[in-house]
Amino acid sequence: ERGRAPFALKTCELLFRGDGHNLPGFMIGRQLCVVSCFFIIARVTSLNVEPGNGNNIFGVSDAAQTFFNMGFLGAVITTILGSITWQLVASAFPLAFLSNPLVYVFLRICLFLEATGIASGAWVLAAVHKRVAGFQRDEVYIGTPEEREAKDLGDDKEVMHALAKLPGFTSMPEALVKLMSQDPSVKEFVRSMSANNIDVGDL
Repeated sequence: ERGRAPFALKTCELLFRGDGHNLPGFMIGRQLCVVSCFFIIARVTSLNVEPGNGNNIFGVSDAAQTFFNMGFLGAVITTILGSITWQLVASAFPLAFLSNPLVYVFLRICLFLEATGIASGAWVLAAVHKRVAGFQRDEVYIGTPEEREAKDLGDDKEVMHALAKLPGFTSMPEALVKLMSQDPSVKEFVRSMSANNIDVGDL
């Protein structure tokens, strides 16, 4: 699938390149980018209007004007528009999201911010936390795929549920949803299709 989406391929190759440091590096750079947006937007949207003098912006109440003066408006805008919204879209449509050239550009920007070393202390704290908590790789706890297969601990498709989708992002007909709630056999049939990598949203 990625072969038909060149920017999705370039993004994944960059994110997982080398020894795997780009992924946590992106997380650090992303946080630096979000914090920078917080400060910039908060600075732009912060007000210093004295409530109760009739000069409230847009004629809002004194309580609303006090809230605007605190600078929280920029934080709310950044959280909703600059962070959560795109996370929801990316989780629902990962391939379409990764195919956007802007995603690759922002990934480069985030990796550049991390490379500046501004937040290099995060690596040190993470290493200390790992040593104190005794964290190990997943293979230590659940074994490698080969070890799980040898112990017959592979995935059981009989108990795997249908993939969860975000509200409003599913294309499953309402009639089918209603039928699934009324007839357990239909529900099991749809789940079996999902377990076999058939997108139930296309039914």
